[in-house]
Amino acid sequence: MQDIERDMRGSIPRFVHLLYVPTQECNLRCGYCYLEHDSGPATRSFANPSETLDAIVTKLREANVVPFTLSLHGGEVTCLPREDFASLVSYIDAYYRENGRIITEAGFKAGRPHIKTNLYAIDRHIEAIERYNVSMSGSLDLPFSLHEQFRRTAGNQPTLQRILDNLKLLEGLPNRKKASATIFHEHFERIDEIVKDVRYLHEHTCLDMNDFNFMIGFADERCPLTPLTHEEQVAFYRRMHEEFDGTDLNDGVNGAWFAEFTPAYCTGCDNCGDKFMLADASGDVWSCVRGQGHEEFHYGNLLKDSVEDVLQTARTKIFAAHNAAPIPEECVACPYLYLCKTGCPFVKRLYKSGASYTCKLQQAIYHDHPHLYPPSRNPRSDAYRYAAAMRPAQTASLLTIERPALTDRMPSLREIVAQDPALEGVFDDEAFRLVADGASFAMKSQVLRPERTIIALSKNSDVALYIRKDIMEAACRWPVNNALYLMLLSGNTVTYGDEGRTKQRHVATHQVFFDTLASRPSDDPDCYRFELGPLLAAYWDEFSRERPNNLFATTSALRDRHYAKHRDNAYYHIQTINLPFQNIEFTCDDDKDDPGEEIDACPAYGARPQV
Repeated sequence: MQDIERDMRGSIPRFVHLLYVPTQECNLRCGYCYLEHDSGPATRSFANPSETLDAIVTKLREANVVPFTLSLHGGEVTCLPREDFASLVSYIDAYYRENGRIITEAGFKAGRPHIKTNLYAIDRHIEAIERYNVSMSGSLDLPFSLHEQFRRTAGNQPTLQRILDNLKLLEGLPNRKKASATIFHEHFERIDEIVKDVRYLHEHTCLDMNDFNFMIGFADERCPLTPLTHEEQVAFYRRMHEEFDGTDLNDGVNGAWFAEFTPAYCTGCDNCGDKFMLADASGDVWSCVRGQGHEEFHYGNLLKDSVEDVLQTARTKIFAAHNAAPIPEECVACPYLYLCKTGCPFVKRLYKSGASYTCKLQQAIYHDHPHLYPPSRNPRSDAYRYAAAMRPAQTASLLTIERPALTDRMPSLREIVAQDPALEGVFDDEAFRLVADGASFAMKSQVLRPERTIIALSKNSDVALYIRKDIMEAACRWPVNNALYLMLLSGNTVTYGDEGRTKQRHVATHQVFFDTLASRPSDDPDCYRFELGPLLAAYWDEFSRERPNNLFATTSALRDRHYAKHRDNAYYHIQTINLPFQNIEFTCDDDKDDPGEEIDACPAYGARPQV
């Protein structure tokens, strides 16, 4: 294996969380499992699962995609033969050691080989677990009485005592040992027993119970258990705090126990298809453990399809899953939408819902930790930004154009401009034109255009701005003192000032004086030409990767005229409180091979961030 560096174009690697399923075989038949398990040998497409994993990782790396997390899931990985298990954890150990630098330099933690396991057969692999310091996340049912009922072997034998015995074999090993439990209504009914059994695991096993995870169960028509209501989820959360706040498990109940419902997990991104994937031993790629076996969440096969095709399918399918139901009005009004992004797309599709199935629980967690998760001051604006990224068809319904109540009729902005010819250049739709890799885009005033234009650019895009020559003379007595005036804004926002307005963060302004502009070559005799690519590249790392960024163009003279009118005319001031200059929005696609493509057009502007 070799470290991945920037490719010849200087592109930055894409980092993904990769789960690998070497087998669908499982030695347990848990009553509520959402997977269908094989009872025969492990599924393979190569001589052993390590070869398949190596083929998948190699193909990703050749496409400049780096797994920053590489862990084993199932099925049940401990069902593998000893040599296959040892070979896999040895491979992952070598992967982290040889790629640790590039992973840590990107801000991630280079971990250890990690397995998700039911703990029933770990005794077969103790030697490899110790040799490669394999961390593990075990799954249990709490309370123990329901573990004995739901977690039984394929031969219907109980499993709890063997699991507890196996945990004793791990005592003294330095590896990370944690566990998780899934909670349904049937578990919640025995909450007193859960409290007791959590304390038992903390006091009598080697599991780190401050690193424990509670998960909230969901159900399809095959599941015999009943999901918790929203109220029961919150009641369960509150009871755990009542029992464990201020105890030896204080860090757990206020941290890892409910961490799955915080933005640090997969639902904290707009489109989880960009960052998370699960590959199995046949090379098939799925969204995650939840999406296994569901065609709507099947991304392709990394042994047959190109990496770009798989990643594009991932983005498309997760986008479709989110759009299967509209954003509910309660989400639009929620001050925490910017954190939850409406929840897991798989469960939303299963439940035919537009909101997270753990909505009220998440709100309770956010409310209890305001220093980490402050409520938004403008939820509807958050909803608009989220919809622009993931629900473009719904953006129009989220527009809110507020007009102050005045006794006299307010003249429209177009009427004001028509009465002041010196302002016409500020709003001239033909004064500036952007050309990106051969595609031409008209730049129009953002406060008058009927729709947004968002284009995808890469750091290496060939981008040029064409400036109609006469615009340099508009509202200007001495053109030689005039300058092209460019403003670059990040899609990320800041809130400041007496008004407390949320605005796009300014990145840079750039002026090019008339004589310099006129001296540059241009292939259009009616326009000056300015090469924008180097300017954008100089500030590339300052732009948002999650939200569209903004480029505004005007001249120094027109900018001065705008602010003079802003000062003198209240009607003009109100209607141009956002920058009125000609603009275009762009996303930063570091992996884009065909920059300059128009990727979105939707109604403008309403509740968009003020700039």
